[in-house]
Amino acid sequence: MSTHDTARPHPPGPLDRWYEQAGVRTGVRRMFHEETERGRVFFPAALVPCAGHEAVRQLEPERVRELTVRHLYQFLLSTTHLETRVVNTAAEAVANGRTGLDLPAALRPDAFKVYCDEGYHALYSLDLAEQIAAVTGIAVPDEDYGGFVDRLRAAAHRALPGAPVLAGLLQAVVFETLITAVLNEVPGDPSVVRVVRDLLRDHARDEGRHHRFFSALFRELWTQLSAADRSRAAHALPELIRTALTWDLAPVRASLRLAGLDPDTARRVAGECCAAGPDPHRLNATARSTLRLCAAVGVFELPGAREHFAAHGLGDGSEETA
Repeated sequence: MSTHDTARPHPPGPLDRWYEQAGVRTGVRRMFHEETERGRVFFPAALVPCAGHEAVRQLEPERVRELTVRHLYQFLLSTTHLETRVVNTAAEAVANGRTGLDLPAALRPDAFKVYCDEGYHALYSLDLAEQIAAVTGIAVPDEDYGGFVDRLRAAAHRALPGAPVLAGLLQAVVFETLITAVLNEVPGDPSVVRVVRDLLRDHARDEGRHHRFFSALFRELWTQLSAADRSRAAHALPELIRTALTWDLAPVRASLRLAGLDPDTARRVAGECCAAGPDPHRLNATARSTLRLCAAVGVFELPGAREHFAAHGLGDGSEETA
């Protein structure tokens, strides 16, 4: 990878104060103490896809509580897969100059900072899940929480055959410009246990800087793509966005069975609540920053792009379509 002239001054970057601001540099280990958290929930019911289903509402309250805890486990452990298998794969390629792009020199050390951050996010997500399991006695199910990473990769490679680097970079750009909106849904909710709110707030603070890093990377990437690759990328992005915001069904079904539903009912409830992904309003609201980034570089000006996004239930990030 060639880089822009390192002698030229570059504008301030989102990770310039990483040594003073990053959670891995300045944070504390978040600890769960059950005695101080009684009466609070582990995840907002409105954000647990199956919580409102009639079959779930008929369960005993303790079974519903356990279902909510296992949803938190899925959230945390899915994060470990995404951070290490998607984001850090892209960060490593940038950091070690293996993208084939002519990138600003400052992106290289910044990519190593992102890499450090993401490993730490994966560590403390796993750590909190294990702490909660040990204190509550609600075990973390022995499930593969990375299945939707496989779906994300498959979607990227279907749309971009023969372009694994581009496919990997787009996956990371999509996830890192979506995740801040997802993380920010919980910290302000006082009904949620404090350690969960604090950990997600810590995560969101780092991800705000990563959002800016990957937005800058996407702008550089887009300017260097051929017309043909821009068209292919534009047609890949909608499915990547939807896939990144759709829960993996296998852990959901397993959790419902553990709550007492029979296998057929668990399969039906998971399918009805999760298979289609988020509703159009939530989909567009969560993806608004990603869609606006696409609009800023001209994705929607390409022939058929706007229609392809619409076919996946996505607008262009404007208030009217969100």
